[in-house]
Amino acid sequence: MVVGKGHKHHKPTRQSKAASERSAGGTQWSAGSKVLIVLVLVFAVALVVAGRPARDQAAPATTSATVAGQGVTIAGTGLPRLVDLGADRCIPCKAMAPILVELREEYAGRMEVEFIDVWKNPSAGDPYRIYMIPTQIFFDPEGRELHRHQGFISKADILATWKRLGFDFSAPAAGTTAG
Repeated sequence: MVVGKGHKHHKPTRQSKAASERSAGGTQWSAGSKVLIVLVLVFAVALVVAGRPARDQAAPATTSATVAGQGVTIAGTGLPRLVDLGADRCIPCKAMAPILVELREEYAGRMEVEFIDVWKNPSAGDPYRIYMIPTQIFFDPEGRELHRHQGFISKADILATWKRLGFDFSAPAAGTTAG
């Protein structure tokens, strides 16, 4: 039995090493070139970071909403209000759409439900200082933010949140009888 037939064991020469690098598409970078590339990348990252607004930067005041302390205050309507900020093409937002329609219909006159599409109208979400969609914000009748939730939330969890906040929508509306 012959072992290693056809294989030559030799040390590569300087000439053969350089030839193999050229044939493999290898490029020799000088130390100065490497430093220059790193500096350009650092500068580019610094420009991107400097151009982004700070997360804790106050949202601009508008006629419909202003920043008040930790939460947002909107014009009071005399009814508790649920504002859902999302987009019609976002998967969890699409799942929220029929829930919002049900809430709007079932609790008309007792709760306001509003949907704001922040992809179609990006500036509409600015006063609410949202960082992801969907985001649901629960407001009291005077327009003060009570709670916010990020991501999908079920109808039952929305109603449970309202109850925890002091608004029990499971009770029949005033002037109606259970039947």
